[in-house]
Formats: sequence, structure tokens, C-alpha cells
Amino acid sequence: MTAPIPRDIPELPAVPGPPVLLHAPVPATAVVAPVRRPTVALLRLLTGSVAVFGVALELLLATPTRALSYFSVQANLLLAVVMLLSAWRAQRARRPLPSAVTGATLLYVVITALVYHLLLAHTTPPFSMTGAATAPVRWHAQWATLQILHTITPAAAVLDWLLLTPAARLHLRQAATWLLYPLAYLIFTLARAVFLAPSNPSRYLYPFLDVAAHGYRSTLANALLLGLAIYALAVLLVVIDHTRPTPVRRRV
Repeated sequence: MTAPIPRDIPELPAVPGPPVLLHAPVPATAVVAPVRRPTVALLRLLTGSVAVFGVALELLLATPTRALSYFSVQANLLLAVVMLLSAWRAQRARRPLPSAVTGATLLYVVITALVYHLLLAHTTPPFSMTGAATAPVRWHAQWATLQILHTITPAAAVLDWLLLTPAARLHLRQAATWLLYPLAYLIFTLARAVFLAPSNPSRYLYPFLDVAAHGYRSTLANALLLGLAIYALAVLLVVIDHTRPTPVRRRV
């Protein structure tokens, strides 16, 4: 025999508070396919091409060994590779490059711009990547190269980040990792000076890293201050990335 079904079924008690949404095991980016963005691809192709042109112009004006030893040249080479790959991915509807890579590239070119305009542009003798003792003449090749590598490409990278890249992609845990390349560059530039003759004018490429002029204690102190400033800038970029509005709704 089965028990009789009661006529009045008691109501279940209400669940207090709003319903708890469980974390999705699969991110939305894994199921939402990116779309082709030809305009974004064209703009990034233009930025990458300008960076390539600036580096190529510097290689023509200075010896390749000297030119490729500059942080700004290396950062612009990285920017060119990242922008050209990003342009290809945007045109082919492929997923964007990891934020750790694009964030690091953005940080390095912004460092290039800030160091040049705040520390190098007004030095005496004026900063020159060819080792010239006089200031580059405006609208000539060396002046144009300095503007491309330290002003135009960094500005283009920042605009790409603000106007074409979805927000909240950078993470604070990436900031410390981004310091590895500046640290490696510091080791490289100090080791490079050891193998060059003291009379070589290109022994130290940046005046604040000139051991012959300041000694190791002051040079390392300058490097430490610069490293702390770079880390602060990295944190600032992450904070801005999480507070700025998202300029696009689709993956670019």
C-alpha cells in the first residue's frame, strides 16, 4: 500500500539572501569566439611598421652593435613583434596575445619615453644614440629617430591600450615578473662595459649607469631607484587597467 498524498503540501522556506552564483569552470573566452577586426589590425600594423622603421633608421645611423645595445631599441623591437602579431591575430580572428606579454611591452616602451624625456633629453652634452657630442639638428635623421623611438611609438602603444584593448586584462602578480627584463638589461650593460676599452665612447650608453663617472655604489643606487620607479609604474598601469572603462565589447 502506498501512503495517501496529503492535500496541503507545506511550502518550502525561502532561501535567505540573494542566490549564490557558482564560479564557471570554463571561462567565457573559451566559448566566445573572437571576431575579425580589420580596423584594429590596420592600426596595429601601422604601429608595428613605425617601430620597425625607427629601429632600421637607428641601425643605419649607428653601428648595429651599439644600436641594438640600447634599451629603447630593444623595447621598440619587442613592440614591433607584438604589434605585428596582434595585427595578424585581429585580422584572422585569432585570440589576442597573453596580457603578460602585451602588458610588459607597454611598460617597457612607456619607460623608454619617460626616461628619455625626464632624464636624457636635456642632458649636457645632449643625449645622442650615435655618440655625437652635439645636439641632433631638428628634422634630421638622428632627431627623427629619437622622436620615433621615444615619443611616437610609446604614444601609439598607450593609445592602443586605452582605445583598442579590453580593460582588466593586466594583473598585479605580473608586475614583479615584468622587472626581470630591466634587471637582465642592467646586468648586460654592466657586463658589456667590462669588455670594452675605457677609452671607448660607447662603453656606457646611459649617463646614470656610468660606473666610470659615478662608481659602482652610486650606479647601483641609481639602478635601484629606477627599478622601484619601474615597479611603481607597473602597479599604476594595472590599477588604471582595472579602473578605466572598457573601450570595446568584443575581443580584439
